[in-house]
Amino acid sequence: MRAAGVTALRRAGRATEGVSHLADSSGLVRSCARWLVGQDGGDPREHYRWLVSDPAGPSPYAVAGLAECGRGEDTDLLRGLVAHPAGPVRAAALAGLRRRDAVVEDSVLLSLLDDPTPSVAREASLGLLPAAGRLDPAHLAERLDPRGPLHIRRAAFRLLRARGGIHALRAAVALIDDWHPRTRETARTAVRACQWHPAQFEGEADRAELAALLKRSAKLFGDYGLRLRRSRLGLAT
Repeated sequence: MRAAGVTALRRAGRATEGVSHLADSSGLVRSCARWLVGQDGGDPREHYRWLVSDPAGPSPYAVAGLAECGRGEDTDLLRGLVAHPAGPVRAAALAGLRRRDAVVEDSVLLSLLDDPTPSVAREASLGLLPAAGRLDPAHLAERLDPRGPLHIRRAAFRLLRARGGIHALRAAVALIDDWHPRTRETARTAVRACQWHPAQFEGEADRAELAALLKRSAKLFGDYGLRLRRSRLGLAT
């Protein structure tokens, strides 16, 4: 409804009001506002650059808008906002850089996994997904402690799942009793989906570790499922 209302401003001869909607919380409304400003002869990108450079502090939605319509030379402006004091602005900058396929150093993203703002840690983990295979699994596993912040635990678990192999299985088993329902169910689903074939983990884990992990997660399987997995591991059924 709001997007249609913004578009209708042109027919009402009020196209100049489009500027006030450029930093709307809705991406669709922002898109309509950019169209309206352009129809009125304005440049939405320049408005966004001004909004993002506001000394009083940019809106995260202005940052998102710049990422949606900016040019290559705006990437450095977005990078500078990754260190902004406001968490929502940091998250919007990270999301914008990812949207533009802009490179952000792994070390920067790793440091942001521990950010106190949940949306920042989430965006950092999403930015690290392509690099999941080269990250230190021990560094991520340390962040699975249920006594720690939930958003950090979820971000680390996302990356360990993306890495796959024994590191993903260890993480999933560690979280099968997590206090957070969605995290717990994600972990349990991952454990149930594992085929428990030793060949899956060749060079990563021995049968003894796999047997121990299966024992810890035995309650997730019925009698038949547990016997099948024990048989695959060469254990007495």
